[in-house]
Amino acid sequence: MLHSESLYPKDWLRIAEKDLNRSQQLVKIDDPEAAGFYLQQSIEKFLKAFLLKNGWRLKRIHNLEPLLNEALTYDSSFEKYRSVLQKITGFYFIERYPFTLNAGLTIEDIQVALGEVKPFIDSLRAYLVT
Repeated sequence: MLHSESLYPKDWLRIAEKDLNRSQQLVKIDDPEAAGFYLQQSIEKFLKAFLLKNGWRLKRIHNLEPLLNEALTYDSSFEKYRSVLQKITGFYFIERYPFTLNAGLTIEDIQVALGEVKPFIDSLRAYLVT
């Protein structure tokens, strides 16, 4: 049976929170690749929830930068998170695609990214629960 993706921001927020929690748990067990993947997934879903709440038409996209570009039309203050979102997008590809060289992703990389992106998550969360 085919299922269509929800267009309800709160559904996306629920899964974003779940993925963020997964990322934090994976940091605790020293799995940086999976932690980075779920961090990227979380931010992607937070952004899609924000955009859907603003009338955006859902798109299948994993790169956070185009999602950020669309979000900037509603809140220009998000621009300051561009560099960390570019870094976090890279975490998705490290986990999903085999590379010939070790990516060298560390738990510290994930913790730094989590710290940098926390204010962004907090602002999206605050907007979405109102």
